[in-house]
Amino acid sequence: MPHAPAPTSLRPTSAALLDVLRAGGRRDERLLHVRELPARAGTQSEWPEWSDASLVAGYRALGVDRPWEHQVVAADAAWSGRHVALATSTGSGKSLAFWLPALSSVRADAAARLLDPGRIESVARRGAVLYLSPTKALAADQLSGLQRLLDAAGTRDVRVATCDGDTGQDERRWVREHADVVLTNPDFLHFALLPNHRGWSRLLRDLRYVVVDEGHAYRGVFGAHVSLVLRRLRRLAAHYGREGDRPPTFVVASATTADPATSAARLVGVEPDDVVTVAQDTSPAGRKTFALWEPPVVVGFDAATAAGPDGPAESHDDDPTVATTVDAAAEHPRRSATAEAADLLADLVIAGARTLAFTRSRRGAESVAVQTQDSVRVVDPRLVRRVAAYRGGYLPEERRELEDAVRTGDVLGLATTNALELGVDISGLDAVLIAGWPGTRMSVWQQAGRAGRAGADGLVAFVAREDPLDTFLVHHPEAVFDAPLEATVFDPANPYVLAPHLCAAAAENPLRSEDLPAFGDPEAVRGLLDVLVARGALRRRASGWYWTHAQPASGMTDLRGSGGAPVRVAEARTGRLLGTVDAASADGSVHDGAVYVHQGRTYVVEHLDLADHVALVRRQDVDHGTWSRSTTSIAIVDDPADGDVAAGREVVERSWGPVGWGYGPVDVCSRVVSFQRRRLPDLQVLGTETLDLPERTLPTMAVWWTVPQSVIEVAEIDADELPGALHAAEHASIGLLPLLATCDRWDLGGVSTALHADTGEATVFVHDAYPGGAGFAERGFELGATWLRATRDAIARCPCHDGCPACVQSPKCGSYNAPLEKAAAVRLLDAVLAHAPAGQYLDHTSDSPDSTSENPDRAR
Repeated sequence: MPHAPAPTSLRPTSAALLDVLRAGGRRDERLLHVRELPARAGTQSEWPEWSDASLVAGYRALGVDRPWEHQVVAADAAWSGRHVALATSTGSGKSLAFWLPALSSVRADAAARLLDPGRIESVARRGAVLYLSPTKALAADQLSGLQRLLDAAGTRDVRVATCDGDTGQDERRWVREHADVVLTNPDFLHFALLPNHRGWSRLLRDLRYVVVDEGHAYRGVFGAHVSLVLRRLRRLAAHYGREGDRPPTFVVASATTADPATSAARLVGVEPDDVVTVAQDTSPAGRKTFALWEPPVVVGFDAATAAGPDGPAESHDDDPTVATTVDAAAEHPRRSATAEAADLLADLVIAGARTLAFTRSRRGAESVAVQTQDSVRVVDPRLVRRVAAYRGGYLPEERRELEDAVRTGDVLGLATTNALELGVDISGLDAVLIAGWPGTRMSVWQQAGRAGRAGADGLVAFVAREDPLDTFLVHHPEAVFDAPLEATVFDPANPYVLAPHLCAAAAENPLRSEDLPAFGDPEAVRGLLDVLVARGALRRRASGWYWTHAQPASGMTDLRGSGGAPVRVAEARTGRLLGTVDAASADGSVHDGAVYVHQGRTYVVEHLDLADHVALVRRQDVDHGTWSRSTTSIAIVDDPADGDVAAGREVVERSWGPVGWGYGPVDVCSRVVSFQRRRLPDLQVLGTETLDLPERTLPTMAVWWTVPQSVIEVAEIDADELPGALHAAEHASIGLLPLLATCDRWDLGGVSTALHADTGEATVFVHDAYPGGAGFAERGFELGATWLRATRDAIARCPCHDGCPACVQSPKCGSYNAPLEKAAAVRLLDAVLAHAPAGQYLDHTSDSPDSTSENPDRAR
């Protein structure tokens, strides 16, 4: 239960808030490390001479007397036509750096029209700006800020509008014909603007600036998709542009990241030398107190409480597929990060601190909010309404209301997914809780940046889950605070991603040979086009490649890799829409009989209609939750057919003596087969029901290692232990790969088997969880020895006896974490690593892809 400190009318200091978490010393054993990040003074500069005077007056009216130095450096570069990678911290004022040149350009054109209205160019030429954000919420937030600026500036000649999938046709027509600044997202660009480019010719012809906000969000497969969308955009802008016109200038604004120029150049499709990097943050920052927090061991835990008819199970996390067998559970498991975060959030709310609690899942956000409300109700029932959840899947109007409530202070405690990690302007927060490692150091600092924005002090607490990576990090503070930031990793050359974009580009305008370099290596692109012609997707003529089908080519791909259209969750009785669920997770979370939670209220799914993408639910108070179970198999695609877009992606192998390593294309087949009902909060299994859902096939890339019988015998592992040893090693290796790649375990999947049909030996696979791969498994292949050594050490150093979520149990295991053999996994990894080439290890926290090398590869 939370402890209730005396309320204060003054804004609490970070030291005072840390005392709140410590609860008068009663929680001190959970506080493993505190790092004080000193305050930083800001460095200002003068407004650039080219700045529009009215805009400067508007900024000054809003309290910005002079800009920060980094804002002027970035704005000057953009004004001169240089692409810009702006990578500074949260709350550093990146928006001014791109809006000042963009809006000054638009106003200069407006002034030219007024000064010389008789010239043809003055009538026809009207500079335009396109702003892209990964979420609609961020675009709406930017629109609000722009309107405040333009109102303060007293300007009426700049027309600004959002345009996305929710925009009606009449309003969309007005935007096409009149808007100077269009705020949208990559999805609208892909599905609407580019396929209908003739209707948007005015915007494309006059495009001066393209702002890509939150550029670090474009990683993995999503990043590859967006990169190709931007290349298509540049191609059409060049098509409509006048001879002698300067091509659009791109400004990529992102969190602080490694090598921002290279990432921005790859995203936009230009050379890194063409990008100016602005990464020196000159804005002021308040002092931050950053705590690393490990929840306590659950004293008196009784595994028998989790017993059920299909084997005992006990859950340690918030994902709907979490399940942990008692046979594999720690004798004394730690309290879950979500339960711990809920108590900490309750204490901070009672203390009057405005706090965000970031969770790893939608279910986690709902759980933290409900538990926090229950806790504060005991102290002051009026505080219940000041605690809420925020996540994707809510309706837009619900999200806007919650954002406004946090800004005004009506909501003090908000449990959220990473939906609020991005730049929606919510300032004045006192504290941030991070329940579970969010995947990258970039994300950690983005989330932490929400505390103490606008130069005030702030408290940040990272609450570790029982997970190998989280446990490693709270016990190794240097890996959090002193390790270099990651680079943003994505691969636009991924053929599974590139192929549909080539079709979309051909549908927009026939592809010519001179267009191919914009999409990558011309020879590789040409080879992929040949595959598309062979499959009948494109038609080859002497003048180029053509799309000749009636349906739009943009429908061939889903930018966000969600597996198709989202599933709408609606009340069966009234038809009221509650929210949406990603297609990829619908089978496991809104199947028939599943419990769906929305703002603390529970609903039971009556029917999941996959054809119509809708889950019908009924409102019902229940005393249980549901956990799904899935089966997975994997097959190596050794020789992709000529008509397969994976053609040319060979399996690559290497060996450590008898131990084999492989990397290449695979097909991962999975199916949700059943679910359990478990009573809350003790998680006793109430029953299990089978499900009849279709099998899903994921073509992706995987790394694998094989263990012959001779090595298994050296490890003294018998046939009964082997499946559990392999399974435990697989789980731990998935948990540790994020130390070496820009991903988290939710970007990965795995399969282990004592005898795999394709390798003929015991094999562990780890694969990218995205169609076509995302480069994460390849990183594991490149750094195999370092990866497995970190895996082995994490298992061996864990103090549990039989395995726990901090070492070998997985929060997303589809087989309820059974079987698992911790000790045998250590012996197995020792036997495997005994064959690793000498000198193949590097520091766990290094992020340089060139810092090690292994045996030369050979094609299989």
